Amino acid sequence: MNSSRDWPEPIVRVQSLSESEIPVIPDRYIKPPSDRPSYNSDIVDAGDDDNDNIPIIDLQGLNGDDETLRATILTQISEACKHWGFFQVLNHGVSTQLLDRAQDVWREFFHLPMEIKQAFANSPKTYEGYGSRLGVQKGAILDWSDYYFLHYLPLSLKDYNKWPCLPDYCRDVIDEYGKELVKLCGRIMKLLSINLGLAEDVLQNAFGGENIGACLRVNFYPKCPQPELALGLSSHSDPGGMTLLLPDAQVPGLQVRKDNKWITVKPARHAFIVNIGDQIQVLSNAIYKSVEHRVIVNSTKERVSLAFFYNPKSDIPIEPVKELVAPEKPALYQPMTFDEYRLFIRLRGPCGKSQVESLKSP
Repeated sequence: MNSSRDWPEPIVRVQSLSESEIPVIPDRYIKPPSDRPSYNSDIVDAGDDDNDNIPIIDLQGLNGDDETLRATILTQISEACKHWGFFQVLNHGVSTQLLDRAQDVWREFFHLPMEIKQAFANSPKTYEGYGSRLGVQKGAILDWSDYYFLHYLPLSLKDYNKWPCLPDYCRDVIDEYGKELVKLCGRIMKLLSINLGLAEDVLQNAFGGENIGACLRVNFYPKCPQPELALGLSSHSDPGGMTLLLPDAQVPGLQVRKDNKWITVKPARHAFIVNIGDQIQVLSNAIYKSVEHRVIVNSTKERVSLAFFYNPKSDIPIEPVKELVAPEKPALYQPMTFDEYRLFIRLRGPCGKSQVESLKSP
């Protein structure tokens, strides 16, 4: 589909490295000491203590007549957006059968013969397809992961030919999954707006109303012989609007930065992990925070996770909502379209929180 010459160096599939059972990882995957999981004494493993895990919020009560319960759920979401940038949602309305099928189909895809997957190899022009690196900096230290990236919305970018055709039910599952997640994201956007003291449609309208962007990145983290030296995904905040992550509930790997500590998230089964992206941080004038996160890898188990990105229409300037700006709380960010911001990110690769912080008005 694409020529490997679009990348600064030949592409190596991490899954192939892993399956070759090398005892030592190549230098280009070894992170600097300060970024390695084993060198961080500030890592907290999420155990049974809820204080060491991102908030878990049951959305069931939003559908009933109990106004007190509804207010409690809204408060929980508000606190999570302000203090964590992350939360898990249960009883979200997406069927557990669909969640299981979505994970199964992608696990099957990544275990197809390499020549089938290579037909969908991506390039840095769009990133759409089967990939193994982010950013085009020559000589960059790479992450221990492969992925598949595809567009779901707008319809002008949705191209079934760029979606996997095997397993044979793959495209149908992706389509149904995308439809359900767009609905769920729309519901959550209303809750975020209400919590900011705005009309429920303000954030959605700032994104372009129904003309939003949505895309899916499926992350495959193969077994790593030296997990203490590598990362599956480097520290970053999500550049888009909001992310719904379907994690591997059996193999934790996501770490969220909180109070200068890395907390390993303990996923709840059939829950989505919701996280605030840079665009909502900008729209909320930093009332809501996009937060640094990263992924660690495992020496004995592979992982598959599905990240669904819900983004503004790409050519709309994003800036703080006018109702959230006042003389005592001036706008922290200059307008920038998501297209411009995405290009900025793609050239640099994952860089912690430095991307959105660099946009702040002088």
